[in-house]
Amino acid sequence: MAAQPKILLLLDGSNRSLMTVDYLISMPLFRSAKLVLYNVFSAIPESYWDLEKEPASLHIYHELTAWERENRKKIDNYMALVRKRLINDGFAPSAIELKVHDREKGIARDILKEAEAGYHTVVLRRRGTGETEGLSMGSIATKLLSRITFLPIQIAGRKAQNKKVIIGVDGSESADQAVDYVAELLGGYDYAVGLIHVIRGYGASMPEHAGLFMPADTDNIKASEKAMREHFQRLREKLIAAGFQPEKVSEKIITGAHSRAGTIVSEAEIEHYSTIVVGRRGHSRVQEFFMGRVCQKVVHAGRYHTVWIV
Repeated sequence: MAAQPKILLLLDGSNRSLMTVDYLISMPLFRSAKLVLYNVFSAIPESYWDLEKEPASLHIYHELTAWERENRKKIDNYMALVRKRLINDGFAPSAIELKVHDREKGIARDILKEAEAGYHTVVLRRRGTGETEGLSMGSIATKLLSRITFLPIQIAGRKAQNKKVIIGVDGSESADQAVDYVAELLGGYDYAVGLIHVIRGYGASMPEHAGLFMPADTDNIKASEKAMREHFQRLREKLIAAGFQPEKVSEKIITGAHSRAGTIVSEAEIEHYSTIVVGRRGHSRVQEFFMGRVCQKVVHAGRYHTVWIV
């Protein structure tokens, strides 16, 4: 792991965000990182400043400024509380930076701009204080998922971390980068990692008529399985070289699936993996679009899991 990588932790002042802090504390790999605790604060819009000059609207201006002072005090106290909590759990005070940023262009766009400032990873939660202001799927978190394409994203889930990680592998460079990322962050920490490759059946796009399409061409499936097992071996060697115990690296190929994302999440539930890791892109532009859909589906379907998107 590189010397003190910079991690962007998104906080919105909610109790759910405190659960994200719990996730951070549970991951020993972050203890050697520089942590930036980041909040986008909605201050009074500039368009309201002229109210101070209008006697009829003066009381509204005073109410707004009082609201801003109170909420700024709350978020400052919240951020200080999070910092204290991290320090109490052994994080170095010098490695923790607090950033309360006055909202400029919008929550997602302001976070995107900050994320471009040399970070290693962005950590967030699916939901926060609400649909509009919180980091909720379908709102801010979804925008960030589609726009932060240059950094790994970790979406903290409710499941307690159990040192078991499953990685979706499709032979693409993006999936291999996901394995590299796991090797970098978790190698030597006694984690178990499962590599999974899912081959969809020909009837996957029309499950109501699956009987007309499956089984698929067995020769093609066998060839795909053979190629993937060889690829698994290369990835396995890479993980072991990074510090994973050989007996804690497993591989699995599932064929005839209706949904890649659904199958990966189902396997994570059955085998009790707490973290799911997927790459963003496939082999081509068409697969890149599809893999983007897989990422979205994994985040939604695995709503209790922590999901890493690399």
